[in-house]
Amino acid sequence: MNDIAKKIIDTMQSHMDKSISHLETELAKIRAGKANPQMLESIHVDYYGSQTPLHQVANVNTPDARTIVIQPWEKGMLGPIEKAIQIANLGFNPQNDGSIIRIAVPPLTEERRKDLVKRCKAEGENAKISLRSIRKEANDAIKKELKKGITEDEAREAETKIQQTTDGFISKVDKHLETKEKEVMTV
Repeated sequence: MNDIAKKIIDTMQSHMDKSISHLETELAKIRAGKANPQMLESIHVDYYGSQTPLHQVANVNTPDARTIVIQPWEKGMLGPIEKAIQIANLGFNPQNDGSIIRIAVPPLTEERRKDLVKRCKAEGENAKISLRSIRKEANDAIKKELKKGITEDEAREAETKIQQTTDGFISKVDKHLETKEKEVMTV
């Protein structure tokens, strides 16, 4: 395989790695019944007029499997943090005791677990669509190079490598989904 084809494949793998990272991030946001600080990662708080990620204005941790504790660095931020959590509509009811905010993570019902599994599968499908799009771009780049002068054998070899790489990444997506589904469905 020539250098141009290797460069195209390396670029493709880099983009596919980013798709897998994005999938992992999205799956981490889906709660599986136990408390996890990443559940609140999407929350932004009004911090003196600008929307700031929660983890930049407070310490977020989990003392046990059913509780998230948020300790703001400024006491004046308790109200805005509590309001942001309620607005985010994550199904949590924050309890403000004047110095920290506690969130009791309720156990998941069977119906809610099934909904979360559907959300996981939707995220997985989005990742697969992204991977296929990256594969198409790589194949198109190889076809352009074929017109510019690489041999048909090199192009065929590169396309085979592109397909093998894509298959490997799709199986990674399936493994992530399988793991997350088990995690969500475990009571």
